[in-house]
Amino acid sequence: MSGTDADVIDALVGITPGSSLDAIRARRPEARAHAQATYQALFVPKDPGNVSASERFAVGAFVAGLHGATAVVAAYAARLASSSAPAALKEAVDTAVKKARTHGPYGSYTSGPLSREDTPGPVYRMEASTRRALGPRLAAAFEHAHMLVFHPRDAAPAALQALLDAGWTTTDIVTLSQIVAFLSFQIRVVTGLRTLAGRA
Repeated sequence: MSGTDADVIDALVGITPGSSLDAIRARRPEARAHAQATYQALFVPKDPGNVSASERFAVGAFVAGLHGATAVVAAYAARLASSSAPAALKEAVDTAVKKARTHGPYGSYTSGPLSREDTPGPVYRMEASTRRALGPRLAAAFEHAHMLVFHPRDAAPAALQALLDAGWTTTDIVTLSQIVAFLSFQIRVVTGLRTLAGRA
């Protein structure tokens, strides 16, 4: 995942040109191209706006950590390091992942037939020391990402207000949510391809 033009999913899986997995991906060229284009738009955009490269890759490493995707974590952590982020930021991301990992999904549905599937679970609130190391923007982003991964049923205006209070604009929040959603997709594709390759 070192170059911006190299296919990220191929790199994460270790797919080489002409291999059987390369042939599998080649059957769906549009899906392959769109996945790469989405990665570039979210992580190496021509106009990054208010969301820095360090913030994008820190969120990427954190979300991959929540999913337990070790290889993907390593890739985004490497990009975080290459973005000139201080070593303390990577350490804070690692600490946040260790404290935030859980199972899920949790949450409650609106009262009705689906209420029988309501599942209580922990709501992630970051420790003060990690919050200081990350800064208010990333701390709020991590708590929001945790909610999207483990509490998707519980999304509410109050959660968005916490991001606004931390300095995220509405456009930034859309970008953040897209990054979280893309990571979920990317990790599933990587896991499936690794399984096909006999590498669980």
